[in-house]
Amino acid sequence: MTDLKTRIQNKLPPFPAHLGIEITEATHDRVRAEVTVRADLSIETNTLHGGAIMAIADTLGAVATIVNLKKGQWTATLESKTNFLGAAPTGTRVTFECLPLHKGRRTMIWQTNMRDTAGQLLAQVTQTQMILGEPTPAPGA
Repeated sequence: MTDLKTRIQNKLPPFPAHLGIEITEATHDRVRAEVTVRADLSIETNTLHGGAIMAIADTLGAVATIVNLKKGQWTATLESKTNFLGAAPTGTRVTFECLPLHKGRRTMIWQTNMRDTAGQLLAQVTQTQMILGEPTPAPGA
């Protein structure tokens, strides 16, 4: 049987896959990923583009929500806020960790921290995911 992180990695849509997201852990309360900073994701200072950081964090917040949904539900990002605290140079590896701040019936709020290999916090993203749809009733219910 395939584990959750492998199933998620194999189902990433083309854009998140293009970003080079490598899911390293996925549970109901945490999603972790690693990314190697590539030149095509960087700006003229040879550091990871802020939009790439936001897209990676958005993907992890959505994944974290999806693993908590019931059959018949889906999610969309309602709000996202990013603090940029440091730069990730091209060629380096960064880690993203997404943790819940709130897991409700209609919304979930996730905080994703991006760190370098020394553990320095480089970016922090807080996002609200809206839960759409209704759970599919169990057969015979």
